[in-house]
Amino acid sequence: MDFKNNRNGNGGFISLNKEEEEIGRLTYTIFADDNKLVISFVLVHPKFEGRGMGKYLVEEAIKFGRENNWSVYPHCSYARSVMKRMQNIEDVFLES
Repeated sequence: MDFKNNRNGNGGFISLNKEEEEIGRLTYTIFADDNKLVISFVLVHPKFEGRGMGKYLVEEAIKFGRENNWSVYPHCSYARSVMKRMQNIEDVFLES
């Protein structure tokens, strides 16, 4: 499995792929003036659901945020619930 970050201007998506097949994607918007990355939506294709793939996408977004010194705000309710259960993300987790 591999991640691909498809950034275009102030937004984009991170896709998780297995060989040539997309497993899921996470969409985001960047607010550079506020040093913030907002997770808009997490999608895992039905045949891959229930295997933690959505969490992997959220973790990749957190990694992307850290690399750029951005706080990460999970607008998506799924991403918010995942991040609330995660440890060691206090440095990037923006709850409101």
